[in-house]
Amino acid sequence: MGCGNLALMKSNDDDTSTAGCVSICNLTSGELVFPKKKTGESGCYGINCCQTTIPPSSWFMNPSLESIDSRGRCKTAFMVDQEWFNYKVTDLHAVQEMEYVPVVLDWAIFNGTCELSATMNASGVNSFCGSNAYCSQEPLIGDGNRCFCNKGYEGNPYLPRGCQDINECLDQNLNRCNMTCTNTPGSYSCSCLDGYVSYDTYNCYKLSEIYVKASRVYGKRSRVKAVVIGTGTSFGVLLLLLGMWWLYKIVKRRKKLRLKEKFFKRNGGLLLQQQLSSGECNVDKIKLFTSKELEKATDHYNENRILGQGGQGTVYKGMLIDGRIVAIKKSKMVDEGKLEQFINEVVILSQIIHRNVVKLLGCCLETEVPQLVYEYIPNGTLSQYIHDHNEEFPVSWEMHLRIAVEVASAVYYLHSAASIPIYHRDIKSSNILLDDKYRAKVSDFGTSRTIAVDQTHLTTRVHGTLGYLDPEYFQSSQFTEKSDVYSFGVVLVELLTGQKPISSNKCEEGRNLVSYFLFSMKENRWFDIIDARIVRDSDKEQIMAVANLAKRCLNLNGKKRPTMKEVAMELEGIKNSNGGFIMQRNYEQAEYAVTELSGPWDAASTSTMPPLDDRTASSLDIQPLLVHTS
Repeated sequence: MGCGNLALMKSNDDDTSTAGCVSICNLTSGELVFPKKKTGESGCYGINCCQTTIPPSSWFMNPSLESIDSRGRCKTAFMVDQEWFNYKVTDLHAVQEMEYVPVVLDWAIFNGTCELSATMNASGVNSFCGSNAYCSQEPLIGDGNRCFCNKGYEGNPYLPRGCQDINECLDQNLNRCNMTCTNTPGSYSCSCLDGYVSYDTYNCYKLSEIYVKASRVYGKRSRVKAVVIGTGTSFGVLLLLLGMWWLYKIVKRRKKLRLKEKFFKRNGGLLLQQQLSSGECNVDKIKLFTSKELEKATDHYNENRILGQGGQGTVYKGMLIDGRIVAIKKSKMVDEGKLEQFINEVVILSQIIHRNVVKLLGCCLETEVPQLVYEYIPNGTLSQYIHDHNEEFPVSWEMHLRIAVEVASAVYYLHSAASIPIYHRDIKSSNILLDDKYRAKVSDFGTSRTIAVDQTHLTTRVHGTLGYLDPEYFQSSQFTEKSDVYSFGVVLVELLTGQKPISSNKCEEGRNLVSYFLFSMKENRWFDIIDARIVRDSDKEQIMAVANLAKRCLNLNGKKRPTMKEVAMELEGIKNSNGGFIMQRNYEQAEYAVTELSGPWDAASTSTMPPLDDRTASSLDIQPLLVHTS
């Protein structure tokens, strides 16, 4: 203590310093000023006072005190117990007046280990430590071992019998007995006087009070026990429920995965994979949607999202994650016999790239019923446009002619320009959709078929819709490209007349539109059945040219019908004629006798006709793929 002092502690065997510290001066006007400290703060920090610790394993100590600053006037150095020293401002003057300060000397044994201390010498005493003592290694003194008295003993553990028993009964602070205390080696025991009984080791109670005390304690313990049991039981039940819920989720997830695999196989997934592997469809353009994606897109198939329903299924309006608006066709339950029809629609649509053919975006086969995802077509079907009068969008001949050109172009593409010739087999106005600009989009390829380039026809079970079905195909079961031409001719007649192919509420003469149209053409009364809405301000020559083209498409002899290429080119020519179109070619006209018009085919078009098959029968009431919802 003091300023400008150097305190060293040297080893007197080689005069090497082993510890030391320096206190510097902080003098103001010649007075000794100690640094200000916070309340309760103690210790030296180098100004007017410094302290250091004697290093471990020091055998000899030779302290020295030197002055290193002439300003220092007093100096004091001492070795003291570190727990005793608490440096304050007045300590310097207080210490100068002391004759001594407390020093603690501790002992350790260096020539052995604690394991050896357990051995006994000739006198039956521990080699290192005395009786009632134990050995422990002291890290502060390096490799030395220290001895300590056992609990309940005090004294010098290094002496043979240095640790003596402590009589806890003599000091009330050392025992908890409230009546009689009995000292025992290293401990003590409690007992009660007559008429009292010990209930909790230390306290004594009268026999008359013990029952009340016992009942209270028992009740308290019972409540504690009940709380513990209840808490443990609740926690166990909670863990059990969580485990059961987790197990249920795993089982449910696995069951759902197995169910999806089952649906995938049942809905023709293996057949589609076979088609994909065979290279018959464009793999890059088919996306397999997950059931979760479509559920989210349709708001879990909300009824408000339904666009239309029909014999083959229900169509929902949906929005994909990327924001695209789509139409999702959720098919009805299908049997194995109809799987090929569904997968066939996927395969065919994947190959078609034409602006007048509805675009297939993908499909989902892991649901209970198969689903197709199409581009969304907002303005309904051609059938609705023709037969459901809309004052907001008046009917015009120019639009009818443009739609006819677009449909003919799409069907011609299917027949001739596609990579593999495709027969649609169900061309009708309800399968022709109208987009936001009222451009035609041919849809519903569920019954379509691809054929080899060198094939001329398909021999299949009869499919189609009454009123549009080719009579020659109906009689022979051989479908040719001219069968699609016939169905397109019916659509042309619809565009010309604004009437439905089959009308049960009309007289016998006009019930079948094709028969009535051909009869009117033969009698040169065709203008009587033309839709009055398109006659006004229209080119009569254009209408007459389209009517003659429809007549040739409806020839009972398929070989005398024009091809779709010829139909598309002729319609394009009529459209571009701008009123100056005059027929230059003389086409061979079909002979239509009255007996032919009322013959077997006309009878087949009535309600007494036997069903073609289950698919054909259902097509009578089938609704369009998309329905306008505005």
